[in-house]
Amino acid sequence: MLKLENVSARIDNVEVLRNISVDLPAGSIVAVVGRNGAGKTTLLKAVMGLLRLEEGDISFDGQSLSRVKAHERVLLGIGYAPQERVMFPSMSVEENLRFPCQIARYSKAQIDESLKLTLEIVPQLEELLPRSGAALSGGQGKMAALGRALMVGSHMVLLDEPFQGLAPALAAQYSDALQRLHQKMPDLSIVITESNAGLLKDIPDKVMYIERGALLPEPAASESTNQSAVGAQL
Repeated sequence: MLKLENVSARIDNVEVLRNISVDLPAGSIVAVVGRNGAGKTTLLKAVMGLLRLEEGDISFDGQSLSRVKAHERVLLGIGYAPQERVMFPSMSVEENLRFPCQIARYSKAQIDESLKLTLEIVPQLEELLPRSGAALSGGQGKMAALGRALMVGSHMVLLDEPFQGLAPALAAQYSDALQRLHQKMPDLSIVITESNAGLLKDIPDKVMYIERGALLPEPAASESTNQSAVGAQL
């Protein structure tokens, strides 16, 4: 499904991704865990074409993304929920959800069907549909960002730090939504980034760790110590 081969990238001449190679199959739920600044968000931005690669290649369903512009990647069925949520404040939640489908030139019937499925997976969004994108709490914004990613994410969704800052009740609702998503769309690949692996519980099939822009088979010693301390506090 998604394959990264020796991917490296720089920002302001600083290496932010280092020789990343990984192959994520269809239907997998993969977590990328690392501290703030480790490269989690940068990795997702590279997949979405929001960051120029220094070296390597990213392919999706066997197609290299090197010549696929960022705004065209949604046409491949890739949904993206950035950490910042980015809801358009002058639009309603429903308009925000429909917008990426309109960019992808879905028919009205297709958009309506996508919205129906999205509300089945994230039912909490239904009562929020008429609200302004500016009238959402932080947690509601996270749920809306998930819904927007699902509207076009027919093959893969990328979720950047979705549990960060969520109250326990909303975190449970978000987890339930991901479980419903996997049940309804078992071939969909999901990539989740998080700073704290404990927040993910048993959601991912596979957990990878990132440190200083490189993927590791297990957490770095300092990261492991920090997570053990968090677990002891909980």
